Amino acid sequence: ILPADWRVLLFGLALALGVTILFGLAPALRASSIKPVNALKGGDDPHSRRRLMYALIASQVAFCFVVHSVAGLFVTSFDRLSNVPTGFSADRILNLETITVRPQLPVFWDQVAQHLREVPGVEKVALTTWPLMSGESNVDYISIGGAPPSDVFSDILATSPGWIDTMKIPFIDGRDFRDSETSPDVAILNEAFAKQFFNGENPVGKSFDRGDSKARIHTQIVGYVRDARSRDRRRPILPTVYMPFSSVDAQGAFQPKGRGTFIVRTAGRNPLALASILRQEVSRARSEFRVSNVRTQTEINQSTTVRERLLAMLALFFAIVALTLAGVGLYGVLDYSVLQRRREIGIRMALGAQAGDIAWRVTADVFSMGLVGAAVGLGLGMASARYIETLLYQVKPTDTRMLALPSLTILAAAL
Repeated sequence: ILPADWRVLLFGLALALGVTILFGLAPALRASSIKPVNALKGGDDPHSRRRLMYALIASQVAFCFVVHSVAGLFVTSFDRLSNVPTGFSADRILNLETITVRPQLPVFWDQVAQHLREVPGVEKVALTTWPLMSGESNVDYISIGGAPPSDVFSDILATSPGWIDTMKIPFIDGRDFRDSETSPDVAILNEAFAKQFFNGENPVGKSFDRGDSKARIHTQIVGYVRDARSRDRRRPILPTVYMPFSSVDAQGAFQPKGRGTFIVRTAGRNPLALASILRQEVSRARSEFRVSNVRTQTEINQSTTVRERLLAMLALFFAIVALTLAGVGLYGVLDYSVLQRRREIGIRMALGAQAGDIAWRVTADVFSMGLVGAAVGLGLGMASARYIETLLYQVKPTDTRMLALPSLTILAAAL
């Protein structure tokens, strides 16, 4: 939380003073230059002043165009990034991230999972090291057929039997883990792994080695599943190896675990309704276990687009403000122009000018300045786009729709 101290107050006062001087100086100078004789005669404004107003309108439209272009890019990026397929179902999934007083044997983790399955409202329970899309990862070297380890790392994720079914990741071939199977005996691979190391062929029944050249672990492939995102949405899905949660070391002894995540698919639509109950049941099953964090999978998925969502909201807000200011500016200049040309308009009407001709003469200059401003804004928008390219996703400033959106918006405001 930011404190509201004297520095914030001074900054606000300085900002208000600066804005007052900036926007008040030009009107004050302009008012001081008015000649009383010309004002009493009702004479027209000098052409230089009118040109200044039109130049300001062009600048305002150019700024509005740039802001709308950036807003369109950010909103489109957020929309496309939010709709990137994850490869698994986040519906009704609750993640109970759990730690223990001291590392516990896998059998105790299984006992807690079995206890949670008996809680009313729980449909399925599985175990994994950490939730998908949580930002955590573990990688290792992969070698095929005794070859040296590849320079492409593979993600390693420990899961229990039933985890793939709980997350609704489709099987292509093979089967899930059995309760009796432990690492490093067996593994389940994703499509990215098969493409990287087996040229896209079905890897079920084949084997690979995991680890560097000093210590390799030989592993048999028993399952082949569709790609599922384990990290963020921007990067491609990496080759992934799913290993059994109940792991053993080189001597065949089970490795105790001090942390893990219970993946719970609830029967109700709102998984958070069971959060407090399940938190208590974990500790009730075994007092050494404590739930450190409870998050829905939907919440975790949305957290990967926080920056994009914030940029889209801010850009959209400033786009609305810029459009409002541009609309007010266009109307004000047009209104002022008409007031200053009343004598000219009256003379033209007395000489038989049509209403359409009068309207065209009044608005032509303003519309032309709007077009000039839009052209300038187009150039500025495309030039400045390179500074925000790293924030964009699957969208380019030169896309036709990205250019049409601010153009149509400003045209509608001008009309």
